[in-house]
Amino acid sequence: MAALGWLTPRRRSATARSVLAGEASAEAARKSSQDVPGTQDVQDARAAQDGAAAEPEFPVLGDDKAAAFFDLDNTVMQGAALFHFGRGLYKRKFFETRDLARFAWQQAWFRLAGVEDPEHMQDARDSALSIVKGHRVAELQSIGEEIYDEYMAERIWPGTRALAQAHLDAGQRVWLVTAAPVEIATVIARRLGLTGALGTVAESVDGIYTGKLVGEPLHGPAKAEAVRALAAAEGLDLARCAAYSDSHNDIPMLSLVGHPYAINPDSKLRKHAREKDWRLRDYRTGRKAAKVGIPAAAGVGAVAGGTAAAIALHRRRR
Repeated sequence: MAALGWLTPRRRSATARSVLAGEASAEAARKSSQDVPGTQDVQDARAAQDGAAAEPEFPVLGDDKAAAFFDLDNTVMQGAALFHFGRGLYKRKFFETRDLARFAWQQAWFRLAGVEDPEHMQDARDSALSIVKGHRVAELQSIGEEIYDEYMAERIWPGTRALAQAHLDAGQRVWLVTAAPVEIATVIARRLGLTGALGTVAESVDGIYTGKLVGEPLHGPAKAEAVRALAAAEGLDLARCAAYSDSHNDIPMLSLVGHPYAINPDSKLRKHAREKDWRLRDYRTGRKAAKVGIPAAAGVGAVAGGTAAAIALHRRRR
């Protein structure tokens, strides 16, 4: 387990369980990212291109002390990954119809309200833990690959994907940060070509899930702790890093970096971002950025994201 000495002074809202969850997630993320092919090669190649092309103001080309951290649900992907995962497990007869109905209701709430309901999220986590208890970690990882193709791939926001690619093209590392299980988050990160993922760590013994968590779900202050621990372990300068999220619950994580972005923000985050003069982007309606300075490489993706969302919404309503 990561040492507490990694951590710099933190907000009082972080609890011991938040710290434990954050450190566990950072450790798991560092291990899983070692399996991503070509990450360092890409960084080295980009860093070697000094003066080869005009450099955008942000992200800075070849800055190996900078990285980007992306929330997943409703930031990178429409809806909640945990609920899509639940659908996939139901298809494979991991649980019964009444459980699927509860998942469907929670997902519908999330999509319509655009905010996380703490009771729904806790219920979903408890259900997921009880469902996977006794199953092998390797089994869930394999199933996660299939579920990504079935339910998640088509729900990635092109605009947010372009923002992540802008950081990758600059030779920076890009991490997902989510309350979803780290195994599923790692699958999504790998499929998107990202560096790795910080996610909720479920306890396992001899490769079998116990039905318990290490610490608590990676949510709110725990996300900030995970980013803080990972940044310390990887030698990153948080003042040069960026973070992206849709939820006011992630304000601790967004406040931790020098370049915070509100993506598809809920009302509380939108208000906070405007007060703090943070950059905003909303791909749900195709609105333009509320502040100039979004990476230029994301321009085409932003238009594509808004257009795709509009088309999808139109089709669902027909």
